[in-house]
Amino acid sequence: MTEPKEMIRLDGVSKRYPGQAAPAVADLSLSVRDGEIVVLLGPSGCGKTTTLRLINRLIEPSAGRIFLNGEDVTRVDPDQLRRRIGYVIQQVGLFPHMTIADNIGLVPRALGWDKKRIRSRVDELLDLVGLEPGTFRRRHPKELSGGQQQRVGVARALAADPPAMLMDEPFGAIDPITRERLQDAFLELQAQIGKTIVLVTHDLTEALKLGDRIAMLGQQAQLVQYDTPAAILGEPADEFVASFVGSGAAMRRLRLVPVGSIDLEPAAGDPASGTAPGTATVRVDQSLYEALDVMLRAGDDAAIVTGQDGTPVGRLSWSTIVQESPHPAGPADVTGGRR
Repeated sequence: MTEPKEMIRLDGVSKRYPGQAAPAVADLSLSVRDGEIVVLLGPSGCGKTTTLRLINRLIEPSAGRIFLNGEDVTRVDPDQLRRRIGYVIQQVGLFPHMTIADNIGLVPRALGWDKKRIRSRVDELLDLVGLEPGTFRRRHPKELSGGQQQRVGVARALAADPPAMLMDEPFGAIDPITRERLQDAFLELQAQIGKTIVLVTHDLTEALKLGDRIAMLGQQAQLVQYDTPAAILGEPADEFVASFVGSGAAMRRLRLVPVGSIDLEPAAGDPASGTAPGTATVRVDQSLYEALDVMLRAGDDAAIVTGQDGTPVGRLSWSTIVQESPHPAGPADVTGGRR
């Protein structure tokens, strides 16, 4: 299988502000593959947002080089560069006096697109982010909820079909329920468009959910570990990463493991299993965390696993879930005492 090409690369990038003894970012090298979501994660003040802004040169690097799709963009015109990289921030940044259509069409207008092409692209993007064009095109930002405004911000970042997107805590200022829905919608959208995305968050759960890989940063944006979410949880590189992940690693890892990815026992009720069917039922595409929740609510120590069509394909037991935990000890440890 061909390895995905490199879309973004930081080569020894540093940022030192005048009058500060220590650099904000010190000699950071990082490669982001085409079509993947990379999350920059670390403690407050470690340089996550500074790193993001260095990529599109909202902040100019003091040293090092930045590559976009193989091109050294360290010295190209920064305005031209920003038109090639979508940018989404926590506060959305929509212009209040402009309609939603005008907000989304900002970059295409700057690129000289004609009105018909811009209108078509605006409607296409509103559909893509789940906002009906006829309803939302002429509205102003103040007429939209926070979640709707964030969707418009994503649409605006995609307007000129950039090869890469930068997202600075895009769901941080939204209530937890809306945030989770937007995260799910974002993942569905990414499955369709396959953009290269670098996303900053301080929320470990969000990083684990959204990231294909996580860049764990220490002070001055030192790259401590760069790996998949499962590896960050199960094999932390050092005490710093282990401490940041915390004692909830077992439960978080269960959110990442689909039921269908592990070896199941014969289906309950099958003579080979020697067990009677219970009331709990889970699907192969659900996570082990969700399966555990279903069992707890049903009061069962096992669940029937079904395929997408509802046909039983196996049996998942409590003990199997415990074994999938990075630190298997017993049901109380995995469930936090619930039994």
